[in-house]
Amino acid sequence: MVKKTVRFGEQAAVPAIGLGTWYMGEHAAQRQQEVAALRAGIDHGLTVIDTAEMYADGGAEEVVGQAIRGLRDRVVLVSKVYPWHAGKAAMHRACENSLRRLQTDYLDMYLLHWRGDIPLQETVEAMEKLVAEGKIRRWGVSNLDTEDMQALWRTADGEHCATNQVLYHLASRGIEYDLLPWCQQHSLPVMAYCPLAQAGAYAMDFFSIAISLIWLTRGGLR
Repeated sequence: MVKKTVRFGEQAAVPAIGLGTWYMGEHAAQRQQEVAALRAGIDHGLTVIDTAEMYADGGAEEVVGQAIRGLRDRVVLVSKVYPWHAGKAAMHRACENSLRRLQTDYLDMYLLHWRGDIPLQETVEAMEKLVAEGKIRRWGVSNLDTEDMQALWRTADGEHCATNQVLYHLASRGIEYDLLPWCQQHSLPVMAYCPLAQAGAYAMDFFSIAISLIWLTRGGLR
């Protein structure tokens, strides 16, 4: 079980370690294995599940939808929207499509996958509209640097952003220079992706995996 928790604004505390779904949904022959892996994680307290419309062109969301069937009230569901879908009408359609693939009527968190050409103000307004409609509980961003975050905070309602999901692991610590301190100063939780650097070098080295996760959940090196 995951004992450490994190709060995103007023949201109830959620486990500090979750399940990512990058590369899931790409091969039909692996579908049942992927579903079983997600369900095993949920059973062991890994109830935060992160996905995106980009992953396998929605295939990962379909895997998650199958995995959480009958378990929706136990999971915290995070998905991400393409930057070219970040305008008002396009985001509404993208969110509806994600909800359909995930077999749910709401997301706990909806993230802008990375910053594109659509003005942040329009993206924020689209996110706020989805919150008002009950389609998402909270919204956030991903892969935004310090200048991007400063621009977001200057945008009306930009401070409603609940998290910034960024690359962070022992071999990639660039966010510690300015982005992480900025987020801490503004009480904005950081969600780290690829915390094991995709684990390719030690896929079966569970000790190294445990050490890496402990390092992250305790706040990294000081």
